[in-house]
Amino acid sequence: MSELAGFLGITEMAVRKHLNILERDSLLTINEVRQPMGRPIQVYSLSSRADDLFPKNYETMTVEFLHDLQELHGMEIIDYLLEKRSERQKKEYLPKLENKSLEEKVEELKNIQVHKGYMAELKKLGNHQFELIEYNCPIFTVASEYKQACTCETNMFKQVLGTEHVKRITCKTENEDHCRFLIEA
Repeated sequence: MSELAGFLGITEMAVRKHLNILERDSLLTINEVRQPMGRPIQVYSLSSRADDLFPKNYETMTVEFLHDLQELHGMEIIDYLLEKRSERQKKEYLPKLENKSLEEKVEELKNIQVHKGYMAELKKLGNHQFELIEYNCPIFTVASEYKQACTCETNMFKQVLGTEHVKRITCKTENEDHCRFLIEA
């Protein structure tokens, strides 16, 4: 609670009031996570009802075009287009990550994803081990229809970070709250 209050610049009482309203309106889910020591912590996530409030209609036409292309040219064209997108991203990301340690690369990758609307967070789990969490997915509608979009993104992360040890451990397209990546040196 104090972490949220500090981040938002308001009192803990105000945070509690806002969270209660969001929970009352079914816009928030609260999970209690047990710690090895001390009291459990509460983890707050947007509910699917709240997620629906974020505009996503812009993807409808994209998915329709992809369906039309698939109908005309088969799945190969979809795979080709998603790979082209991945290559474009790789060319954009690589210059921002070169000559950096893995930790610096992962931090910069998180910053890029935040800028692109993924609402990303980075956690350091240990020496050369990180968890990248994406709370929003700007390509959710496309990725729900064409799961290879997620695979392309994971593979692109491997290439730009310079490690084969990037694993997507949860995915919004699989009814999870957010996408999580485990990254290791």
